[in-house]
Amino acid sequence: MVNKMIKRVYVDTSVVGGTFDKEFGKQTEPFWNAVRSEKITVLVSDILRGELQSAPSHVTEFFKDVLKLHVEHVELTQEADDLAGTYLAEKVVGTSSLDDARHIAIATVCHADALVSWNFKHIVNITRIRGYNSVNFRLGYPMIEIRTPPEVMDYE
Repeated sequence: MVNKMIKRVYVDTSVVGGTFDKEFGKQTEPFWNAVRSEKITVLVSDILRGELQSAPSHVTEFFKDVLKLHVEHVELTQEADDLAGTYLAEKVVGTSSLDDARHIAIATVCHADALVSWNFKHIVNITRIRGYNSVNFRLGYPMIEIRTPPEVMDYE
């Protein structure tokens, strides 16, 4: 029998905005339903909150509702910021992707079960994932699961 524990899942901005995206909306909806039914705890960072300040009003309203759900607030600590800097120094991503690196670092330092994203260029990308995890391994951090929302769902 598989252990049915609530997953702690870090979300980036693309998952919140993806709710309204023509391409990703239908695939994102079951994720939020799992959050609503408390099968998933969403980790919400100060980086995410900052990025959503300039989002369209329907996205910010949705996010306000998300904050009423099964949420754990996490912050960019000095440790996470240093780890993000190492990702940049190791050229896992370029300096213009600092916030993407910070998302990965926060999720790593907070021991998230997974990070979910629709950002295929800088996050959900096998080359990037190997790079992030290579740095994590060398520095003694756990490997981070980086997936799309459907990949963290239990399909029973």
